[in-house]
Amino acid sequence: MNPWLWPRHAVAIVLLWAATALAADGDDAVRAAAEAFRHRDVPRLARLVPQAQGHELAGYVDYWFLRLRIEELRGAEARKFLADQASSLLASRFRSEWLRELGRRGAWDAFDREYPLVAAPDVELRCYALHDRIEAGQPGALDTAEILWREESDLPPGCNAALDALLAHGRVTTEEIWQRLRRAHAARRVARAHQLTAWLPADQAPDAKAMEAAADHPQRYIDRLKPNFAAHRSGRELAILALQRLARSDVERAAAEWESLRARFTPEERAWVYAVLGWQAAIGHLPQALSWYRAGADAPLSDEQHEWKARACLRAQDWTALRQAIADMPLRLAQRPAWMYWLGRALQVRGREEEARAQFGKLAGQPHYYANLADEELGRPVTVPPRASPPTAEEVEAVAGDPAIRRALALLRVELRPEAVREWNWAMRERDDRGLLAAAALAQRHQIFDRAIHAAERTRAEHDFNLRYLAPFRDHVEPAAREQQLDAAWVYGLMRQESRFILDARSSAGASGLMQLMPATARWVARKLGLRDFQPARTHEIGTNVLLGTSYLRMVLESLDHHPVLASAAYNAGPGRARRWRDGKPLEAAIYIETIPFAETRDYVMKVMSNATYYAALFEGRPQSLKARLGTIGPAEATAASAELP
Repeated sequence: MNPWLWPRHAVAIVLLWAATALAADGDDAVRAAAEAFRHRDVPRLARLVPQAQGHELAGYVDYWFLRLRIEELRGAEARKFLADQASSLLASRFRSEWLRELGRRGAWDAFDREYPLVAAPDVELRCYALHDRIEAGQPGALDTAEILWREESDLPPGCNAALDALLAHGRVTTEEIWQRLRRAHAARRVARAHQLTAWLPADQAPDAKAMEAAADHPQRYIDRLKPNFAAHRSGRELAILALQRLARSDVERAAAEWESLRARFTPEERAWVYAVLGWQAAIGHLPQALSWYRAGADAPLSDEQHEWKARACLRAQDWTALRQAIADMPLRLAQRPAWMYWLGRALQVRGREEEARAQFGKLAGQPHYYANLADEELGRPVTVPPRASPPTAEEVEAVAGDPAIRRALALLRVELRPEAVREWNWAMRERDDRGLLAAAALAQRHQIFDRAIHAAERTRAEHDFNLRYLAPFRDHVEPAAREQQLDAAWVYGLMRQESRFILDARSSAGASGLMQLMPATARWVARKLGLRDFQPARTHEIGTNVLLGTSYLRMVLESLDHHPVLASAAYNAGPGRARRWRDGKPLEAAIYIETIPFAETRDYVMKVMSNATYYAALFEGRPQSLKARLGTIGPAEATAASAELP
């Protein structure tokens, strides 16, 4: 080396070392601030704020400090932060939180200044804005509040004032309150039920302890009903509550109790209970479901009750009744992809081929489960669209320079993945296809596979399914799949759904790694494989996780007639449940999937099987059939091997 150049190089090295050390110190301050925020430690966070200044994540430290003090925060401090963080995710999040605080304070002038700047206000903010309009006597405000009241979801505390105004103006009837109270109890929304109880007339409101007893110990409550329990509305409603709760655990027992009591109830109340029995019987795949639904034909159904009525028709393969059940749904429900597809099938069975094809055409061409099935009904196998040209270096560089992307990468560096995901998603808003593909390529380069998939899935005209259906770790996955005699496309389809290829993924239930193994399952499989000195921490190792996961998948598959739909359901919900959900006769697998009682498992199996179909199309380079992959599920008795699985 030229000796005259050495001092310059030495200076550069020292400066680089200093910058790295400074970043490391800043990272430590951010990590410590995040921990202080989690523990609501305001004094410690106050000490860390100056230490983080100059760091690319300093805004987060400031945000956490403001959030912990929001109840005492002055407007000037809030406005300064919003100005400093203008157009950022943090400004958007803090503005919503600050508006909630202003609504709680009743500071309507300040609220009115900030509210128009929220792009998509949530329900609570809409409620505060609505209350402000009602207080100001604006025309139409009560009408809007009435629409809000009709919504079936839980309403946050910020909505109480607007709903109280509805009651005060006589816009909600006592009968409507009772119906909503029943529905809240049926959905186990306890807080909502107590809120609704407070709105009933004093002479009708049920005793709080009695309501708790009916909900917590329904059989005991029914056994202890007094002879004159039906003399008052509250007595009948508490009995209905107990019957609803009993039906969740034992619908046939609830039906037997109901037959001895039903003469004591009004026609409207009888219809309601029969609709509940039909709903719970449908979830349990009982043949009585449709007859109970018919007995409750006059009852208003919730969205879930409408959908389970349709599923009961599917399970019974009563296509005429299915067509009517979908016709009876609210339009917003009937237009969901599931019911668009199944209506097409019902029309097809009745020989109304042209109408069926029109129905399938509404879904065709989209990259999801129901669209895949609809495409096949139209004679189009599942194919991968033409691959877009790769993003240029300039396109990737432009994405990498986005401040939100830089913050996302920094948040990953300091192990704050949830915040990193939010920043990444914020950066994807309103990007065109080229920007999304560039972001996906950048994420793949950094091995942030879940965000690569997220970006690639959002493209509208230019697609790269090699990014949308990434297949990393092939040197581990493909040999393991071959060893266990598993379809690699299916393994990847399942893994993509389980973890999105996040190595250290951990679920709220404790499952971990690429294939999301529960500790007990990992230990059981390790013992079966004879792995010595196995420790649960090893499930985060790629090789160990894939070995255990594919081995367990093969065991599950063998115990369930080598059917991938059953095995996918078992991987998510357990082999025992997957087995119980079978019918006593051969059943189209698509119907089996549609009638899985757990929404999470139902959605999971659909996505795993659709994923697997796309992976097969990519791996084999030819069109695929999802319908052939699903096939038919036949009745089978549990074997000793299947009973042994955890």
